[in-house]
Amino acid sequence: MNIMVTNDDGIHAAGLRALAEAMTELGTVTVVAPDRERSAVGHSLTLHSPLRIFELHRGWYAVDGTPTDCVNMGIHNMLPIKPDLVVSGINHGANLGDDVTYSGTVAAAMEANLMGIPAIAFSLATFEPGNHFTDAAQIAVQVARQVIAHGLPADTFLNVNIPNCPRDRMQPTLITRQGKRSFIGKIVDKTDPRGRKYFWVGSEEPRPDDEPGTDFHAIHRHHVSITPLHLDLTNHKSLPILSRWTF
Repeated sequence: MNIMVTNDDGIHAAGLRALAEAMTELGTVTVVAPDRERSAVGHSLTLHSPLRIFELHRGWYAVDGTPTDCVNMGIHNMLPIKPDLVVSGINHGANLGDDVTYSGTVAAAMEANLMGIPAIAFSLATFEPGNHFTDAAQIAVQVARQVIAHGLPADTFLNVNIPNCPRDRMQPTLITRQGKRSFIGKIVDKTDPRGRKYFWVGSEEPRPDDEPGTDFHAIHRHHVSITPLHLDLTNHKSLPILSRWTF
C-alpha cells in the first residue's frame, strides 16, 4: 500500500506524527501537510499566490497552503504514483455535526475522494493538552484495514471521531449520522488601544444535540464514531416541492 497522510494542524502536530507512524504497519507512508496550522479553512484552494514545498526529511513534506492544496500537490506533483489511501489527521479536536463543513481535516479527505482515492478523516475529541493520540492512531489503523479489505461505497469517504481515552476504556465502534449543533451566534466586539473596533467570532461553545444515532451521541459515551460522508449537498426531499413552483 502507498498511503498519503495529511492534516490541518500543521506538519509539526503530534496527531500527524502518531498517525503517520501507525500507518507504516500498512505500507509506505508519505506525509504532505501544511507548514503551519490551517484549522477551519474548509475546502479552500490557494488560487492567487504560488505554493512552495519544503522537504523536512525523507517522505515528509510541508506545503505553504491549505489541506486541500496538500492533497492536490501530493497526488499531482509529488508522489511518484497515485496513493492507494489518503488519511487525514489526527485532528486535535472533534469534527462532529456541522463542523465538517469548516474542517480542513475533513476537506482533505473530501478532496481525495473527489479524485477517486479512498479517504478517511480522523479526529480526537479533545482540545486539552493531555491526549491519547497513540491510542487513537491504533484505532485509525483498524479502520484503515477495513477500508483496504472491503473498499468504500462509491462517492463515500469516512469521518472518524475517537474519544480521548485509553483504548481499553473505549466503547464499541458505531456507524453514525452527522449530528447538529445549536449555535448561539454571539460575536464579541471590543475596541483596541488605538480606538479601532475588532470582533471575535466563536466566543461561546455551541450546544450539540444528543440524539441517538448521531456522532455527538456516540462520542459523549466514549464510542468511536464513523460517519460516511459524500459531497452531494442536494436536499433531495425538496426537489419535488420546488418543482411545483412557477418561475
